[in-house]
Formats: sequence, C-alpha cells, structure tokens
Amino acid sequence: MRVHLGTDHAGFEFKEILKNHLAQSGHDVVDHGAHDYDADDDYPAFCIAAAEGVVQDRAGGIDALGVVIGGSGNGEQIAANKVRGARAALAWNVDTAKLARQHNDANLVSIGARQHSQGEAIAIVDAYLAEPFTGGERHVRRIGQISDYESR
Repeated sequence: MRVHLGTDHAGFEFKEILKNHLAQSGHDVVDHGAHDYDADDDYPAFCIAAAEGVVQDRAGGIDALGVVIGGSGNGEQIAANKVRGARAALAWNVDTAKLARQHNDANLVSIGARQHSQGEAIAIVDAYLAEPFTGGERHVRRIGQISDYESR
C-alpha cells in the first residue's frame, strides 16, 4: 500500500521513525515533509499535500492511505480535511483508529506525536492501515451524505 505522510516540526522525529517502520513493513512511503526540522514551520502545507496525494492516488485506482502528524493531531486533521475527498480522523488509540477505517472509511489518520509513546503511535498507525472499511450500508449512506455536502 502507498502511505502518504505529512508533518511539521512537532511530528518530525516520529515521522522519520514511522517512515522507516512502514518501508520495512513493505509499504510505499511518500514523504510530503517536513523534510528538515524547523521549529518555526507550519503544518498546513504538509498535511494538505499528504491529503491531496491520498485523494489523487485513490481516484487513480492506487491503494493509498495517509498519516498526518503533529503535536496533538488536531490542526493536522483539520488541514487534511480541507482537501475535497479527504476523510481524516484523529485517532488516540488503536480502537479509534480501527473505527475510523471500519465506519468512516477514513483515508487519513491524524496522530498527536506528543500525546503517545513511539510504540503506541506506531501501534495506532499499524491498526489503522490494517483495518478494512466494512462497507456496511449505514456507513456508506453516511459517507455519501458527507460527500454530497462537500460537493455543493
């Protein structure tokens, strides 16, 4: 699977660790930055680029998901969700990561690097990437309602 990553300085160290972990797990990793640590950088451009990459890949038939990372994950989720077609979910444990995929077909997960140990954060990302969308009728209906609103 292709996995798009985006973060600012707050998630930079974790992104580098996650990037290596994902590559060793056989994923095709696309790093949208930050590419260097800069305590004054801003997350929106990196997270928007990651979300755009996910949406474009999926539209092109490529199996892709994304991970946006920040200190809390809140702003990163908001930025990613500004991209039409992006459904970014903030996950704070393995269960919320799984539910984001099962019920919301979330195509990006947002992680607060300052909120978890590296091991916990990796477990959240791994659970998110491994979990399929259930395709349940009520979930499809709800996602459709969101998509309809987004397109107006």
